[in-house]
Amino acid sequence: MTQKQAFSLLKSGVNIFLTGEAGSGKTHIINQYTEYLNLHEIDFAVTASTGIAATHIHGMTIHSWSGIGVHQELDDDELKHIAENRYVAKRIKKAKVLIIDEVSMLDGKILTLVERVCRKIRKLKVPFGGLQVVLVGDFFQLPPVAKKGIAIEFAFDSDAWQGLMPVVCYLTEQHRQEDKKFLDILSAIRSNTFDEIHFENLSERIISQEELPDDMTRLFSHNTNVDTINMRELQKLPGKTKLFVMAARGPETLTDALIRGCLSPERLELKEGATVMFTKNNTNQGFVNGTLGTVVGFSAGTHYPIVKTSAGTRIETEPMEWTIAEGDEVFAKITQIPLRLAWAMTIHKSQGVSLDSAVMDLSGTFEYGQGYVALSRVRTLAGIHLLGVNARAFQVHPLVSAEDERFRDASLLAEKEYDLLSPERIEEIEKNFIVLCGGKQKKEKKEQKKKGKSAEKSSEKIREEYPKAYAKWTVEEDEQLKKLFHKGVQIHEMTEVFGRKRGAISSRLKKLELTS
Repeated sequence: MTQKQAFSLLKSGVNIFLTGEAGSGKTHIINQYTEYLNLHEIDFAVTASTGIAATHIHGMTIHSWSGIGVHQELDDDELKHIAENRYVAKRIKKAKVLIIDEVSMLDGKILTLVERVCRKIRKLKVPFGGLQVVLVGDFFQLPPVAKKGIAIEFAFDSDAWQGLMPVVCYLTEQHRQEDKKFLDILSAIRSNTFDEIHFENLSERIISQEELPDDMTRLFSHNTNVDTINMRELQKLPGKTKLFVMAARGPETLTDALIRGCLSPERLELKEGATVMFTKNNTNQGFVNGTLGTVVGFSAGTHYPIVKTSAGTRIETEPMEWTIAEGDEVFAKITQIPLRLAWAMTIHKSQGVSLDSAVMDLSGTFEYGQGYVALSRVRTLAGIHLLGVNARAFQVHPLVSAEDERFRDASLLAEKEYDLLSPERIEEIEKNFIVLCGGKQKKEKKEQKKKGKSAEKSSEKIREEYPKAYAKWTVEEDEQLKKLFHKGVQIHEMTEVFGRKRGAISSRLKKLELTS
């Protein structure tokens, strides 16, 4: 299913399971949908299964949002107590749409508890009390963390999922990896068809300790390796250590949740020459979560670190905020420099990050999905540098493999059924959902529609010659543009590289202050 088809289904108000391979654009679609909901003044909640995932999407954990906290089960009295919490009741009653990201890491029993709480508070005997529920994730990635002595239940096996019966939107476009050989390897791991040929292709990326590239992030399965390497490399550097301490404001339970989910540490120690990774998105400043760089100094006035990215851009990195909020009301926030030491990081914390290159040691992988998550963080096979592997690294959970076939079939069926609807009927369904949610219709003048249609036709013709015409510039494209400009590549040559018109490239060069 394409992103456009999935977005259209989301706007119809049906319950959705949005899935697809790493890099297929799940987060992009959710951002697009939340913008749409904001535009129509429809209240929604963005949540995630873990603190780390929640910080990526500027939301809160589903445990906090629903009020269940650390509960693994609820009796009637406990359920009543949560329903009587005015803060929890207010946000659950107010929401019309509930988004749960990284659902693969959410135990099915927890999803069922959330469903019970929503139904109790909203006083409607339908799944989740009538909320539109959007479940987002890829079950080939990390599974729920098993509690000692308690078997995990995948979300798709839960009573809540079966009652919800979400429409499956299986995204098939790829926006991170374009390397065919690498895509074949990742697809083979997902389909349990990883064979000797795939292993041979991947084995070409195995290196020795002596061949380790300098200043490249290393991914490990265990946290102890990461902390040791980062501190050891920092201590090797000459010069004085600069310390940046995180500031927290709000109830301790909420700030603790933010701290646990934040990739930047409470005490960030940096030196000139340190390899770092940005932990938040700020496209205006030229970085996203996962952008790598080196500390080249500290500002004389503010003392904030100045980072030179791998693409050569220098950024004075100011503190940013991580918040738990609903609408304009901020319940808790933490403030820290959006960096972390990046000589090494865990595979778990790399989930949601895109890297140009990484060194990874998969010899200690112990969980289904760890190898797949580590490999799929990187954009190309050439960017992977393997220190070691074990057999577990390329295994996926057998239950997930079987369910994935059903998800693919269900998505194809949803596509066919939706394609049978006329544009007029689709528009009517979308309008009905806005009305049902108490939202406001977006008014569009007939003249604007006519202009839009004629512009669409001319745009289609231009895109035949320039595939990326009118598309938003990505951070990666900006960095590539800067490199080519500094190398002296002519604008007419860049048109083929970027698939854009000369005027668009000239305008972008001006915006990046490379030309006047």
